[in-house]
Amino acid sequence: MGRTADICDEYGNEVFVANEPFLSHGPARSFEGPIETVRVFEDNVLVEQALGDIPAGSILVVDGGGSSRRALLGDNLAEIAVNRGLAGIIVNGAIRDSDELREMDVRVFSRFTNPRKSVKEGRGERSIPVDFADVTWTPGDYVYADSDGIVLLPAKS
Repeated sequence: MGRTADICDEYGNEVFVANEPFLSHGPARSFEGPIETVRVFEDNVLVEQALGDIPAGSILVVDGGGSSRRALLGDNLAEIAVNRGLAGIIVNGAIRDSDELREMDVRVFSRFTNPRKSVKEGRGERSIPVDFADVTWTPGDYVYADSDGIVLLPAKS
């Protein structure tokens, strides 16, 4: 695992740093891997679907529009990530069950916590570029995340 500071030093202007504060949940100190994306708003049906079928070792990046009103992930969905061997989850929005997540073998970064569950309408998009935290997150790009932050290295064309 490359440390985010070392990745920034090595790749310079090729790497992008997520420039928003994120909360860290889970015992893992760091993660890295290729990303898959979901764009939703207060609805986590596509989040659950993605967790169930993206490749092991991947990082799910969830653009929840930055909403703090409803959690897009909790311990039940995080358990899917653990069982499938996903590297981590980044949520531009809220999660819940944060105490339980701290004990699970997956690291989750989120903008907020909120105990209110999401709606279940199945609205959103998958496997598309999403923009938040001054970064464009494109499926197949590579993320490094640790206590210093989250950095993205675009895939080579």
